Amino acid sequence: MSGKRIVDRSGSVLIFRLLVAFLASVPLLVLVINIAGQSLGPDPGQEVTELLGIAAFQLLIVTLCMTPLKRWTGWAGWIRVRRMLGLFAFFYAVLHVLAFLQFILGWSDLWATFTKRPYIVAGALSFLMLIPLALTSTKGMMKRLGKSWKPLHKLVYLIAIVAWIHFIWQARSDIGEMVAYGLVIVGLLALRWKWGGARGVIPFARG
Repeated sequence: MSGKRIVDRSGSVLIFRLLVAFLASVPLLVLVINIAGQSLGPDPGQEVTELLGIAAFQLLIVTLCMTPLKRWTGWAGWIRVRRMLGLFAFFYAVLHVLAFLQFILGWSDLWATFTKRPYIVAGALSFLMLIPLALTSTKGMMKRLGKSWKPLHKLVYLIAIVAWIHFIWQARSDIGEMVAYGLVIVGLLALRWKWGGARGVIPFARG
């Protein structure tokens, strides 16, 4: 406990939060630089959409890593940045959806396109499930929801799985990266199941 107090008093947690915020902003900064330099290749719209989607997915996985890191190290600083990372993931997901609609799908006849492309359905489901988590991420909403807050936010594991399906469904020849992400997600799910059983993974599970 004394070590934790020293860390908090020295401002290390604040520095860590600022560092994490900067690192989470790097994908957007790189994207802006590439757009300004016109170095996005022959299909800039596709490149922008993919980069934003991958950034959202990666940050979602990093968010899931915070609790295991806290348990292994005993340092509460990991939990202090978990909400921020989740909101960054949602921010990139919103940009990804907007870019997809603007550059690839278009804004007309959305329903017909959804039914023809299953991977879009998976992406839409993961994004829709992410919205209530972002809206209820504040301390005020935590108090309002009470005991229902934690079960609701366990949706993040289902979101990660459906998002992974979204990405691997549209992968072509090179699926190595997505397989690696899938293994990480399985590992995180296994840890949560080990620590809390079904209640640690499945939203609103009992027993």
